[in-house]
This record gives sequence, structure tokens and C-alpha cells, in this order.
Amino acid sequence: MVFFEIFAGFVTFIFLFITYRKWCQTYWTRKNVPTIEPSLMWGNMENPITSKHGLKFDIKNAYDHFKKHGHKFGGIYLSGDPIWIPVDQGLIKNILVKDFAHFMGHGLESNPKTDPLSANIFNLEGEEWKFMRSKLSPTFTSGKMKMMFSTLMDCSIPMLEHIDGFAGSDKLLDVKDILASFTTDVIGSCAFGIECNSFKDPNSEFVKYGQKVFEPTFENKIKMMLAFAAPFLRRVLSFRMVSLELEQFYTRIVKSIFDYRESQKVTRNDFMQLFIDINQRAKQTGEKGLTLEQVTAQAFVFFLGGFETSSSTMTLSLHELAFNQDIQDKLRAEIKEALKKNNGKLTYDSLMEMKYLDQVVNETLRKYPIVPFVMRSCNKDYKVPDSNVTIPEGMKLFISTLGIHRDSEYYSNPDKFDPQRFSDENKSEIPQYAYIPFGEGPRICIGLRFGLMQTKAGLAVLLNKFKFTPKAGEKYDIHFDPRTFNLSKEGNVLLKADRV
Repeated sequence: MVFFEIFAGFVTFIFLFITYRKWCQTYWTRKNVPTIEPSLMWGNMENPITSKHGLKFDIKNAYDHFKKHGHKFGGIYLSGDPIWIPVDQGLIKNILVKDFAHFMGHGLESNPKTDPLSANIFNLEGEEWKFMRSKLSPTFTSGKMKMMFSTLMDCSIPMLEHIDGFAGSDKLLDVKDILASFTTDVIGSCAFGIECNSFKDPNSEFVKYGQKVFEPTFENKIKMMLAFAAPFLRRVLSFRMVSLELEQFYTRIVKSIFDYRESQKVTRNDFMQLFIDINQRAKQTGEKGLTLEQVTAQAFVFFLGGFETSSSTMTLSLHELAFNQDIQDKLRAEIKEALKKNNGKLTYDSLMEMKYLDQVVNETLRKYPIVPFVMRSCNKDYKVPDSNVTIPEGMKLFISTLGIHRDSEYYSNPDKFDPQRFSDENKSEIPQYAYIPFGEGPRICIGLRFGLMQTKAGLAVLLNKFKFTPKAGEKYDIHFDPRTFNLSKEGNVLLKADRV
């Protein structure tokens, strides 16, 4: 009898769950919004545990579907939750800029009490975001980038020495791993004022904890899925997106830097010094400063933003250049000419004046937008222009950067790597919101100047010294890691380096 009651209760629960889920997945149909037939369990996304492509391609496929059928927008389901997918260029412009007041946040939770590192500028919303943005914006001016440039260049020396030790041999280099070490050194030095020495000490504490941030573990995948699909569960369960171990490490690092510099009167041209300066000015003016927890959260997100995005961009750029030797030769000629004009020295100004380097980096970010979709959350009801649809407060939307950047309406032969798309005579043909690797509008990536400087400098110093070619039998087309949020190649990127 007891067994029967348990079994009946279980069957009833399953029936109610299926009925409720099916009703949830009629949301867009009830709103008369174009949609795609979802699966009961995962909606329009692959099973995140067994996915072969990842959420980034699920969103791109939705963009392609709605665009193909002539829709300006559509709706999909992330499990049972409805997600809005804008497609039309005018609509995307409105969301990111004109009607920004309706879409101010990314829709991610931050909880300073239970998960202090989550309270970073990427996750913050409303007045908290405005306050932090106003404090940090002066940190990322071109003047501040110039101040950090010599520090960045110092970090390139160990990388060049490492590659030179294998150049000319049959040894294949994993440029993905090498560039990850380079950006770790750069961020460690420019953000934290720490010399990481990743090439000499790959097991250093900073490198070890940096790698932990990006480990695609089963636990991290589940956390990320819940953060996207069911943020209310994160609030109810109060689980951490960042482990206590990582939080304690970064908090200890930041506190020790603050204490040391204050007691020893030490200054450096790095982000940590800029945080110290912010608090010193706040004391003098009576303005609100930043707490240790706030500084740690921002330093942490700088590491996330500056490490993975730049190393992946450089990796994918070298992959393309290895298979397009004519483009690599043309870029190398520009780099060498710029160095010749500056007595063999690479400066911030000469780097920013290299037009073809800019084209190559832009085309890399066009074909491989490292952040493959822009997230926004509707913070007050939004009547979609020229429609009878209202997007309610709390609804999430995904703008597929990858879909837009591979759209043949905006880029002929979009799978071809062609830096000429961004030449002076051609780039004006690209609609403004058809190229958004850093997002756009008030929430455009605050660190884009630093990211571009790091990426361009890394490519310039490498191509000035070495020629890169693919290993025999290497395939041009690449497969992206389905476990990562960013667009990152799965496995190694093996190239041969020869001195030039």
C-alpha cells in the first residue's frame, strides 16, 4: 500500500511537471511571436552535459532561423524559460542605445554577502552599476593605457625567449598555451602588480588559481546553466559562482598589495594603483570610495576579461595567419616598417597607427567574436516598435554576435578570413550594429582599449620575430569547445615558428 502511494505520488509529480513545462513552452505562441519547436527538457538548447556545440551555437542557430524566415525577432526557450532573440538591426540599436533605459543589466545575479566576487561591474545593475562605472571609466582612457604599455612590453620578453628556444626546429608550439601564459603575466602585472613568471614557473600560485577560474568542470557547467536559466534558484540556494578558495586567494592578494603600498609608499602604473588613487581622492573630497571587497571583485573581473578574451583572440588570429601566408607577410611588413620608423622600438602610438594590424584584429573578432552573444535583461516593460508585442520586466534577451558577424547580408562569404573588409574604403559599408565584438552603448565593454592594446602588442612582437605555419595535416576549420562560455578552440593550436 505504501509502495503504491509513493508510486502514485511520483507519477502525479511527473504528470504535473510535464503539463506545467508544456504550458511554459507555449509562452511565445500565446504572444504570437515566432518561435522554434522546443524539446520538453532543454527547450531550444542542447543538453548542457552532452552538448557538442554549446549555448553560443544554440543562440546563433536561433538567429539564423528567424533571419531566414524574415522575422525581426523571435522567441526561444532555455529549458522552460522564454528568451527573446532580436534580429533586426534597428531593433538591436534601440536595445543597446536608444532604449537602454529598458535594458540596463545583463540579467546575472550578484550577491555581495554570500558571493563577494560576483559584485563586479559585469554583474551589477541599476545605481550600483552606474556608481562603479563612473569610478572605473577614468581608469581605461588612452592616457592610462600608455602608462601601462611599457609594463605590458616587459611581459612579452619571456614569451619571445620561450618561442626562440624552439624556433627553426621541428618542434610544434601550442600557441594557445603560450598566449595564455603571456596574458596571465600581463594581467598579473598590469592589474595586480605581480610578476607571475608564467614561462619560468608554470606552477606558480597565481597561474594555478588563474587556471581554476576557467576550469570547465561539471560543477561549473551546472552553476553557469543555473545562472542563465534559473537565477531564482541561485537566490534560493545561495550558491557561489566563484569558489570560497578563489575568493580567499584574490582577497588575500589585493589586501597584501594595498597594505604593502600604503606602508612602503610604493606606486606603480597598474590598475591596483588606480584603485588606491580612487580611494585617496574619495578621502580628500568626501566622496564614497571602494571597499576592499569591491576592489577585489573588480580586479577579479579584470582578470577574467583580460586573460581569456585576449589570449583566444591572438590564438585564433595566428591560426588564420598561419593558413593565410599572404596576409601574414603583409602584416609583418607593416610591423617592421613601423618599428623602423621608431628606431626598432614598439610604442603605444606606433601600435595604434598600424592600420593593417587593426584590420586583422577586427576581422578576427568579426569571424570569431570571443563573447558570442550579448546578454540583456528587461528592467521595465518594453513595447517592441512596430509590433503588438510587449517584453515584460525580468525577461532575458540574447543578441547573437556570432550570428550577426557570420550573416551574409552584412559580410559576403562570411566564413572567409578577409581583413580588407575593414579597410578605410570598405568598413563604411558595414552597418554599425553588425559589428559588436565588445557590445555597444552605455554597457560597451569597459576594458576594450586594454584588450585591444594587449592583443595588438602580442601579435606585433610575435610577427616581428617569427613566421608561423600550420603543422602538416592540420585542418583549417576548427571546432569550438562546447564547455566554455567564450568562443575558444577545443584542444591545442599547434603551429611551427621560424625566425624571420
